Parts: sequence; structure tokens; C-alpha cells
Amino acid sequence: MLRKTGLSIAGLAAALLTATAAVAQTYPEKPVRIVVPFPPGGGNDIIVRAMTEEMSKSLGQQVLVDNKPGAGTVIGTDHVAKSAPDGYTILIASFAFAVNPSLLAKLPYDHPKAFTPITLIGRSPNIVIVPPDRPYKTMSELTAYAKANPGKLNYGSFGNGTSGHLAPELYKIMAKVDILHVPYKGSGQAITDLIGGRLDVMFATLSGGAAQVRSGKARALAVTSATRSPAYPDVPTIAESGVPGFASETWYGMLGPAGLQPAVVAKLHAAIKRAVETEAFKKKAASDGLVVNVGDGAALGKLIDEEEKRWRPVVKEAKIKAN
Repeated sequence: MLRKTGLSIAGLAAALLTATAAVAQTYPEKPVRIVVPFPPGGGNDIIVRAMTEEMSKSLGQQVLVDNKPGAGTVIGTDHVAKSAPDGYTILIASFAFAVNPSLLAKLPYDHPKAFTPITLIGRSPNIVIVPPDRPYKTMSELTAYAKANPGKLNYGSFGNGTSGHLAPELYKIMAKVDILHVPYKGSGQAITDLIGGRLDVMFATLSGGAAQVRSGKARALAVTSATRSPAYPDVPTIAESGVPGFASETWYGMLGPAGLQPAVVAKLHAAIKRAVETEAFKKKAASDGLVVNVGDGAALGKLIDEEEKRWRPVVKEAKIKAN
């Protein structure tokens, strides 16, 4: 009886391996969707759209962008968590993915167990931008102005829990200033309001704010990373500008639903890696200050865990609540 059971288990395992191999050989058989949990025009959206053409070539199927904004990225993230683990629906995750567990008492998915990490894409600082007509021309002048006018300035973010929200909240704590937060559902409208003069400052993603700086529609005061960005070597860090020790970066990574087969993960990882290694993507990344750093799923999982632990005390001290 035991021998028969052993044979049955062995047979089942062999069948599963055969099925997995078959999936690896045929995947993908239809278009792959990358869910962007923000509206079009933001950093996540720009990065994904710069990758889709090459990913489509690598996979032999069209790679589509599916914008699902709302609830601080939870709507799009939950959509992927509840999708079939077949590799046809994946998520570009960023800063908010690791912060949302600190903002919300309950998420509609089991974070992070509801996901399969695929790869880290890269990291980038935020860039502090202001309308060109504002009286503060440097980051230190902004800090001095904010201290002299508590509660008079506002900053726009691309949603609660995003890097555009947490980085300025960390700045407020460390610089001891009071600036009003105005949340948006994405960076596109926030940047529009900034260049229109309705916002005083924004900690934009480099990919989202770079074009406005280059066109002269916004002035760059500082970057949020510990060291200067290769894309903007003349723009100082916040730490250099009177807030020693300040450092914050956003990051981008790809995840699928829990249960994604290793063979499918490998195919997606390879396609993403090829896409970010093209000259077109490298040029785009360099101009937008994205430092490409493709790692395996384990590296992305470790980063998410570290970021969650790092920002939880900031959320608590700043008394940040979800939208």
C-alpha cells in the first residue's frame, strides 16, 4: 500500500513537472498586461511605456499598459493580486507598495504574500521642483521661507503613501517646517497645477518632473537622494541644502500574482532585462535619472521588506492616514 502511494505521488509530481514545462514552452499565447496603479503621465507609466515595445519583441506577444489608478495604488494592486497566476497580468510596483501596509489597517490583499516578485528595475531620487516665479531659488531658501510662513505653502503629491508624499513629510520632520499636503490621483495633474502656479512645490519623480525642468516650466531646487543624480549633477541634494542626513529614493519593480510559475517568472524577467538594456531605454533612463539595477525576485522582495520597515515610523510620526 505504501509503495503504491509512493508511486502515485511520484507520478503526480512528474505530471506537474510536465505541465509546468509545457506552460514554459507555450507562454505567452496572448497579450500580457502591465497594470500601472496610477493615471497616465507619471513615473511608473513613463517607465512601463518605454519598455513595452522591446518586451513585446522578446515575448512574441503584445505587451499592453493598463492604467488602474485610485486609493493610493490599492485598486490596481488589488486587481493584480486577484488575477490568475498565469503571467498575463503583472504589476509595476513602486514606493507606495511598501508603504500602504503602514497607512491602512486592512488591505484587500494579503501583503506581500499575494504577489510573486519578478524583478527590480531600478531606483531614482525625487526632484524638488517649484514654479519659476516663486521667491525661493534654492532649497535652503525654500526652508527659510517655509519657516517664516508656517502653513502658508502647499505641496502636491501623486497620492497618499507615494514617494511624492512621504519624502516631503520626512523633509518637514527633519527641517521642522509646516507645509500643507495636497494629494492627487497621479503626478500628471499635480505637475499641471504646479506649472500653473496653483501649487508651491512638488517632490516629483525625476521621470515625471524632468521634462518640466528642461522646458523651463519648473525650477529644480534639489534631489532627495543621499548623493547627486548623474542626470542633474548641478542640482544639490537636500542633505547638502541644510537638512543633513536626509535621503529618500523611489524604486520600480515588477510583480505578478502569488503562484506564478518559476518558468513564467524567468521568461518575464528575461524580457524585462532585455528591454531595460536597450540603448533607447538606457538613454531615457539616463535623462530621467533612473539608475537601472535589474535583480532577481528575491532582491525585490528584500527591498520591499526594508522599505516597509523604514517608512513605518515616518508614517506614525507624521500621523499620515490613507485617503
